[in-house]
Amino acid sequence: MLRMFFLGVIFAIMAFFLVSSVSSQAADEVVGYVKTTKGEASISRGKNILPARINEKIFRNDLLRTGANGSLGAVLRDDTLIALGPNSEVNIREFEFSPGEEKLSLFVRLIKGCALFSSGIIGKLSPQSVKFSTPVGDIGIRGTQFIVSLAEK
Repeated sequence: MLRMFFLGVIFAIMAFFLVSSVSSQAADEVVGYVKTTKGEASISRGKNILPARINEKIFRNDLLRTGANGSLGAVLRDDTLIALGPNSEVNIREFEFSPGEEKLSLFVRLIKGCALFSSGIIGKLSPQSVKFSTPVGDIGIRGTQFIVSLAEK
């Protein structure tokens, strides 16, 4: 009887860690990767600042940053393209790409600088699910490309 109790406790602990591991992986899902980089370019992930290298993974809530001589090109899993010019910052706030489950969502925020944006599959299948914002306004996406530049204060 005591042996069964301990086996039950061990099983419950193992199940807890298995579920914790799966939910942690879902939160850390890769949303894209760095395609090109030149000069000073980095990725801020929480408290960590990483150099932006070709094929570096991009996760939800990452802040992509370029310096005075930098540029960075990123491709998201739905083939959305984002290119940053010098002195730019963009945050990938939200990304969900599960077309089979009809779960499509993309929210990108340009904090400063300039960016070229070319919407991918999410913008084609569900344009209302794509949002691009800046400190001075939002841009509605209708399966298109645009360039936006924010003036320095």
